[in-house]
Amino acid sequence: MRKNFFTILSMLMLSLVLSTSILNAQEDKKPEGYKFTIEKQIKTTSVKNQYKSGTCWSFSTLAFIESELIRMGKGEYDLSDMFCVRHAYADKAEKFVRMHGSINFGGGGAAHDVTDMIRKYGIVPEEAYTGLNYGDTKHDHGEVDAILKAYIKAIADDNNKKLTTAWLTGFNGILDAYYGKLPENFTYKGKTYTPQSFAKELGINPDDYIEFSSYTHHPFYSKFIIEVPDNWAWGEVINLPMDEMMKVIDNAINNGYTVAWGADVSEKGFSWKNGVAVVPDEEKPELQGSERDKWEKLTERERAAQLYTFDKPVKEKMITQEMRQQAFDNYQTTDDHGMQICGIAKDQNGNKYYIVKNSWSAEGKYEGYFYASEAFVKYKTMDIMIHKDAAPKDIMKKLK
Repeated sequence: MRKNFFTILSMLMLSLVLSTSILNAQEDKKPEGYKFTIEKQIKTTSVKNQYKSGTCWSFSTLAFIESELIRMGKGEYDLSDMFCVRHAYADKAEKFVRMHGSINFGGGGAAHDVTDMIRKYGIVPEEAYTGLNYGDTKHDHGEVDAILKAYIKAIADDNNKKLTTAWLTGFNGILDAYYGKLPENFTYKGKTYTPQSFAKELGINPDDYIEFSSYTHHPFYSKFIIEVPDNWAWGEVINLPMDEMMKVIDNAINNGYTVAWGADVSEKGFSWKNGVAVVPDEEKPELQGSERDKWEKLTERERAAQLYTFDKPVKEKMITQEMRQQAFDNYQTTDDHGMQICGIAKDQNGNKYYIVKNSWSAEGKYEGYFYASEAFVKYKTMDIMIHKDAAPKDIMKKLK
């Protein structure tokens, strides 16, 4: 009996050891994911939440401006995103009517819309104008966007062939009802300002900021109006070869400037959940022989599921100027999101990434930030805005 007891005990202990070894082995096989080492990061303000609004252009560019104020020694500010949105909507409506309804009208915009609004109307802090005048604590523009679009379309389609003097007052009345009336003056930290005097005290000069892009359907080193629907103001960008556009971004970050970044995030290689944006190569690099045969027989969805698991850094496509152009011409790259590039990092394999501040709240794997690979930024950048002093001098000399 005693002998049997020790035999059973020994078997149980052996089973426990084997189970532990198996569990440890399974732990060792768990995907390591992406591991980043930050090489350079510029100070930013807190992450905001655009929520259910198409106003990333205002959130991202004001985040960029707020970092500029920190760089300039002005301190930290939380500027009103909706102040710019409210003014831009009114300007957009006037242009829509002048164009007889033949241009895009919606909540979207571009980085230069913010600098244009500051130039024309000034700026206010968030506490002076939240734009939340419709019984909510988060930005939800579904209703107001639909109403504004229906209203302005009715004005542009008017069969009387003559505009009344009341249409713009009516349009502004809707804006006031949803966003609140614009402040003519306000008190901030014990001092009274107008939007214009506040902008002047901040010391932001809209003319100090320039935009770049990189497409071959216009000459390099010249300006062109980037042909995207949200560019309602017909803002111009400076056209550079792709590698020089990337050099502008690197030069800015390495010299203490952030970058306002307009890009396409509809790619399958963009994962907010995993906090990365990459451009995986079309084939898994480790597939060979019979495994490659299996890979080629998979459906497109099955391939995508294996390519975009984000278990570890993957081989990425080599991006060329021609690839950028083709994606733009074929509507595969669209102007769907504005963000702020604020740093440079490397993954565990030494691959380069850019640290990106988003405006989808301080949630997600990296609490409101994500890492975009160099290939992704090369491929999917629509345009960038920087302070003119952040541009490399040799590139600026080439401009016509």
